[in-house]
Amino acid sequence: MIRRNLVVLAVGLVAFAITYFVSAYTYWVDVTIPMPPRGEAATNPTYAAERLVTTLGGRATRDRLFTPPPKDAVIVLTGLNWNLSGSRRAALQAWVEAGGRLVVDETVFGGSEFSEWSGLRFARRNVDAADAQRPRSCLRFSEVSGRVTSRQTHYLCDFDHTTSLETSRPVEWALSAPGVGYQALRVRVGQGSVTLVNAQPFTFRQPFNGDHGWVLARASQLRQADEVHFLSESDHPSLLSLIWLYGAPVVWLALASVALMLWRGGIRLGPIAPPDSTVRRSLAEQIRGTGRFALRQDEGAALHAAAVRALDEAARRRVAGYGGLPPRDRTAALAKVTGVAPDTLAHAIHHPAVRRIADVGGAIELLETIRRGLLRRQTRPLHGHE
Repeated sequence: MIRRNLVVLAVGLVAFAITYFVSAYTYWVDVTIPMPPRGEAATNPTYAAERLVTTLGGRATRDRLFTPPPKDAVIVLTGLNWNLSGSRRAALQAWVEAGGRLVVDETVFGGSEFSEWSGLRFARRNVDAADAQRPRSCLRFSEVSGRVTSRQTHYLCDFDHTTSLETSRPVEWALSAPGVGYQALRVRVGQGSVTLVNAQPFTFRQPFNGDHGWVLARASQLRQADEVHFLSESDHPSLLSLIWLYGAPVVWLALASVALMLWRGGIRLGPIAPPDSTVRRSLAEQIRGTGRFALRQDEGAALHAAAVRALDEAARRRVAGYGGLPPRDRTAALAKVTGVAPDTLAHAIHHPAVRRIADVGGAIELLETIRRGLLRRQTRPLHGHE
């Protein structure tokens, strides 16, 4: 019993000590945790900078392809390869030299071409290995306008402290700090200007760090109603978007051609023309049609020969001794039996090789009339000399 009470007392003392320590050396406060970006803020790297420009009275647009804006506008380049397209580079340079304001951060790969054109270049600083591994941080910088250095300082964060900016041209504006040199420089190029910042202060959440909003306004020389274009290749348009942008008429023509081919080779829902009605042709029409066809072949010679053979067969059955008569006597025997003139009958039977179709038709009609007349006579063969 005593041992059990001692155990309970020891456990109670330990719980009391823990409670006292937690209450004496801890405290509870509300901490605001930023939510992850949503919508365009999650996909547009310069969304915050664009909203800042709009709030300050300017007009901000995001460009995925370069199109020369008005000469008094501003272009902010981030994540872009200066030498990727020679025509684009030449157009950018011409726009700046005509009076445009160009702002470039450290993510723009320019190479020697950009340095030779703008007069701005990166210079490696002498730092030891430990300093080179030091994470980027914020530092106070003084603003330099021409030869005047302001006493007021501003914070620039995440700059590359292992490099600084140099130029052989007159400095129009700069951010400088002891020990790190120039980290932002602006020089005159033609009638326009180029500003280079050795940091990434205009993308994602960077405009909220340090005095990056002030840096954007000063680097772009932002004025009321200015037009600011944010151009980046980090989120370039898809191939289909580029095809539609540069070749919409060709796409429409190709789609129309494909649709026409599919329609032409597709299965039809019905016949092209209604089917002919089924009718029965009379025997007389069939005979007349066959006769007209035969009459048009070889100018009716085959049809005339058939009529002569049919008459010859009828005469052999109706005229006695017809088969043994010579051709001239056969004509005379038929003329005597039928009452047709011998010359007319001979002309109808022995027609010239070339004759008009109308003459052939008359001869065939006469031969058929004679044949039918023979067949209508009495069945007993007739003697040609009766």
